[in-house]
Amino acid sequence: MMTLPLILLASLCSAAWQTHDVRLLNGAQPEIRLPAKLQIVSESWNRVTAVPYIVYIPEKDRILMLVGCDYPHHPELLYSDDHGLTWSPPKRACFGADRKPIDGLGTSLTYLGNAQVTFLTGDRLWRSHDFGETWEEGSALGTTCDAKPWYTWDPLWADRDAATGAITRLIATGYTWQRKPEVEKDRQQGYLRFSTDLGKSWDTCLKVPQWKEVSEVALIRAANDELVAACRTDIPPSKAAEWIDHFEGLGISISKDNGTTWSPVEKLYDYGRHHPSLLQMPDGRLLMTYVVRKGYVDTPDGFPQFGIEAISSTDHGHTWDLDHRYILHAWKGNRQGENKWWASCQATSTVLLPDGALLTAFGTGYRSQPDAAGSNPAPRDAGAILWRLSDAKLGDTRTIRNAAPDSDIRNIFNPGQLGEGK
Repeated sequence: MMTLPLILLASLCSAAWQTHDVRLLNGAQPEIRLPAKLQIVSESWNRVTAVPYIVYIPEKDRILMLVGCDYPHHPELLYSDDHGLTWSPPKRACFGADRKPIDGLGTSLTYLGNAQVTFLTGDRLWRSHDFGETWEEGSALGTTCDAKPWYTWDPLWADRDAATGAITRLIATGYTWQRKPEVEKDRQQGYLRFSTDLGKSWDTCLKVPQWKEVSEVALIRAANDELVAACRTDIPPSKAAEWIDHFEGLGISISKDNGTTWSPVEKLYDYGRHHPSLLQMPDGRLLMTYVVRKGYVDTPDGFPQFGIEAISSTDHGHTWDLDHRYILHAWKGNRQGENKWWASCQATSTVLLPDGALLTAFGTGYRSQPDAAGSNPAPRDAGAILWRLSDAKLGDTRTIRNAAPDSDIRNIFNPGQLGEGK
């Protein structure tokens, strides 16, 4: 495990915004460049910082970030009180009177209001009643309803009483492998679990038949009251020979009855794009950010390219405007060969700020090198992009939207020659 000296800890607030462009694709018309800001929050840390999640805390006008640090991963938290310009030093998540460190990768950061924050390690819920300053051990979600291990990635969804705003139900999504991955990779199954007491206990899970060959599931309730699920889908048959889960895809499933039944997953991308984060805009539009791990063509000199994209829906998640994608950030990898994936992205997490701006956190390995053992990439980083949706009038291009989910036009894109680094 890499240990930070105190002199470095004192300087961790030094990250600052850099001028950046977000690119909005516009069919056959020239792309639109949107002014934005970018920073690699963890750049000065020189350690492994992976899988960032952020939440916005309105009572404090604060952004709280959860990251997985070092090998093996453990959860640390940091915050920004100026909408991402500067950040506090990261602090390890501990619990109990004796301040016992929490181990394992932290996922699913969720703000419930009234100073209550939660995240998970494995199937274990951790709870804070003071905006993430201190933590207590909460309930275990347990195994799946068919007695398999429960894995969680995405935030909890909180249903609220329309009149009072009080939380009436929490929904947790989970997944497991139906077969051992070393026997047959990527045959996964998605599940739901509900709590009516703010996560103190959980009922028997629901195995969603339509979520066969689905793992991570992000939820949101659309303005028409339907539940929308952005689903990470298994490696498609066309890529069955591939060994890495970067070839998994992204699809949408919708429930009209509060999560009891779900529509079949409609693929948006057959492969290469996943780790979605869902957000509802004030006008009712849905926004989804996600990573691009496969599907960008290699550079002319043979290096992979990776990116963070966003798409929107004006019909409550039933269709998505793939022709007018936002390329929030894209970068060139720093190596070729078997480990070329080290420079790739993992996780997106997006919040809406009071002034209408969007803050998207993402994970990147753009400067990774072999660690001391020579087997794990380090450092890894958490980045952030401050941006806004465009109000430009766009053409009604539907070429990509109308293409088959497994077509090259849907899945392959050339982001252009990119420089090394961020």
